[in-house]
Amino acid sequence: MMLQTSLCDLLEIDYPIVQAPIGSATCPELAAAVSNAGGLGHLAVTWRDRKTTRRVIQETHELTDRPFAVNLVCDDATTTVDTDEHLEVVLEAGAEIVTLSFGSADPYVDRIHDAGSLVFQTVGSAAEAREAVSAGVDAVVTQGLEAGGHVQSEVSTMALVPRVADAVGDAVPIVAAGGIADGRGIAAALTLGADGAWLGTRFVATDEARVHETYLRRLRESNETDTEYTCLFDKGWPGMPHRVLRNKMLERWESAGRPPPGDRPGEDDIVARTDDGDGEPIERYAEALATPDVEGDIDDMALFAGQSVGLTDDIQPAEELLEELIVETRDAFEGSGRDG
Repeated sequence: MMLQTSLCDLLEIDYPIVQAPIGSATCPELAAAVSNAGGLGHLAVTWRDRKTTRRVIQETHELTDRPFAVNLVCDDATTTVDTDEHLEVVLEAGAEIVTLSFGSADPYVDRIHDAGSLVFQTVGSAAEAREAVSAGVDAVVTQGLEAGGHVQSEVSTMALVPRVADAVGDAVPIVAAGGIADGRGIAAALTLGADGAWLGTRFVATDEARVHETYLRRLRESNETDTEYTCLFDKGWPGMPHRVLRNKMLERWESAGRPPPGDRPGEDDIVARTDDGDGEPIERYAEALATPDVEGDIDDMALFAGQSVGLTDDIQPAEELLEELIVETRDAFEGSGRDG
């Protein structure tokens, strides 16, 4: 059975599966592995400086000749690097697909198209999807409330995807994100009207992802009730909602009566440091991701995960995972009697 959709046609990929831009967990090895296996790999560069951004894009080009995407957050409150300047570096480095989130793509669409690249925008409502299409984006990503990491919608994936599908029709492909971690979820997203599926938490749990072993252990051990939608870990991105695994720090904050920033327990504590303990300090409530080079109390950090974490039971190579997802999706369609 073929799993060919309009998203595959647009991007010239084999399967409608996108590895989400999972922050600092992304790297050239992960993005290239996914793309080489027929999906769409992704680099997140918002939290990287311009020199590093250029380097990781170039390294990914060296590892794959297949399409991959580069993500930028449009909210400049997340970084000291200006979005305009960052986009310039991304395009100069040869990014063929640019995905934008947490803001409007409108100021950047023409510039991206003039560089010969495609542009996606993440949306959280049908109204936002219509605005994105009017701005000229090539695809929209519908992020549901179930998603891990930073979340820009209060609507579930099940409700959001068909609403957006009705709103934009066949104007552009739709990619469903949030709560998807296996072939059943991919098949469901396609049935709801999406043209592809965007998986984050499941790709965090891969050999190539830059993730601390404690973080990986927590992903394997957690179930669908072990995440929390909160604004607690907002140092670095004030007030932005996110979904994380519940931990002792969150429970301590809840026991204190959920005080606002400035009054939270241990507000100025240093919980970890980068570069194996010799680098930059990571304060309590920071939105920093637990990468392998971080040393400290990892379980006190923001361990981003979506509600699909209950389906994440093992760590495997990205290529193997993609192959597994394809088989599961085909099996799901065959089991439903649908010809996909």
